[in-house]
Amino acid sequence: MDRNTIESPHEGLGHQPIADIAHQAGAELVVDNTFASPLLQRPLLLGADVVLHSTTKYCGGHSDVQGGCLVAKNRELLDKLFHVRDILGAVASPFNSWLILRGLRSLPCRMERHSANAAAVAAALVASPAVEAVYYPGLPSHDGYEIARRQMKHFGGMLSFLVRGGREEALRVASRVKLFVNATSLGGVESLIEHRASSEGKTSNAPQNLHRLSVGLEHPDDLVEDLMQALG
Repeated sequence: MDRNTIESPHEGLGHQPIADIAHQAGAELVVDNTFASPLLQRPLLLGADVVLHSTTKYCGGHSDVQGGCLVAKNRELLDKLFHVRDILGAVASPFNSWLILRGLRSLPCRMERHSANAAAVAAALVASPAVEAVYYPGLPSHDGYEIARRQMKHFGGMLSFLVRGGREEALRVASRVKLFVNATSLGGVESLIEHRASSEGKTSNAPQNLHRLSVGLEHPDDLVEDLMQALG
């Protein structure tokens, strides 16, 4: 089936094993769906009880707002969450709410482009002799590919890769990019590269040669060219 023609990737799936395990143990399943956004994956239909979105990221989509939301299936739990919100005053400001609503209007188009660009970047990185490994669920070689293929409409705009040559070579690559911006955030229109171990500091468990990419909306040829020249 052509993935571009999928209308409802969740039809007929039922609950997934992790949801069944949680419920059999009497626990509720909470899914952070920030990377996928509501457009690419719908955890409530897959058995989750609560879904978390950082609306700062793809839902806002323009790197100019902070926010978050919880979507609950159970009315009793939802009432408890409303009570906590009322007591603590965790309410989005009117302007932040407007910015998020503005971002949601373009979310379908943006997520298609994020996903297509990330797929192009991942394929180019896999083919580069300067890259040790690429982690992207849209690659058939990825351990989670089959699960992602069943659960997601597209594979999203987030990926990571290991630079061959260790930490110093990875830092050299980060210093050479021209289009990608060295930054920690994700989900905006611009493409970002992050040396994860440096961002997390001395206690980081991330490989010293790992970069995380948030692939934006620029032309895919430009993104690939920038990474190839940085790796060269």
